[in-house]
Parts: sequence; C-alpha cells; structure tokens
Amino acid sequence: MKLLGNIIWFVFGGFEAAVCWLIVGILWCITIIGIPVGLECFKAAGLVLWPFGKEVVYEGGAMSCLVNIIWLIFGGLALAATHFFVGFIYCITVIGIPFGMQHFKLAKLAFCPVGAKVQHIEE
Repeated sequence: MKLLGNIIWFVFGGFEAAVCWLIVGILWCITIIGIPVGLECFKAAGLVLWPFGKEVVYEGGAMSCLVNIIWLIFGGLALAATHFFVGFIYCITVIGIPFGMQHFKLAKLAFCPVGAKVQHIEE
C-alpha cells in the first residue's frame, strides 16, 4: 500500500514539492554559511519524494532551535504555509485525506528541519 501511495503522490505533486525543497536547499548552500541548512533541505526533499512509510523524529538541542528560527525567517515559513494549504485542499475530499496528512507532516518538518531525522516505519 505504501508503494501505491508513493507512486500516486509522486505523480500528483510530490515531484514538484521535492523540486521546491531542492531549490531552497541550493539557495542555502550558495551562502556558504547556510550549507548545513541546505543539506537538511536535501534530506527533506528525499522525504517529500516518497513520504508514505516514513516518519520524522525530532532531535536536537539549543543550537538546532536557533538555526530553525533563522530557517523560518528565510524560507521555512513559505514552505510550511504551502504544505499546509495544499494539505487542506487535499483533505476536502475523502480520497485525498491520506495525501493531505502527508502534507501536514511535511509542513511540520518545514517548521524545524534542523535536528529532524527521517525513519522508516516498520509494519
């Protein structure tokens, strides 16, 4: 079921969302000092491509919190708002609820990607 969900996700917007994360990651990496945040964006882009069967575990300390605040100001808020809006649109239909829930998961990740770890869910 995860495979089918991931294929449908990829076709109906997952690829475009991953490209957005990649662009933001490249922009962060251009600034040299933002390379750690850019690498987190690349990791998140992998999750955005295939989100079904994965979960995000949040770890990190004070430094992660500080970097996440800077991240929110310079790009994270726009990605989070986009994922939240698209998730809301998907949840209007019953069949779109699983896809909307994935967008809500990604919106939460967009708020604080630094210190987040992606894990596979075991069945």
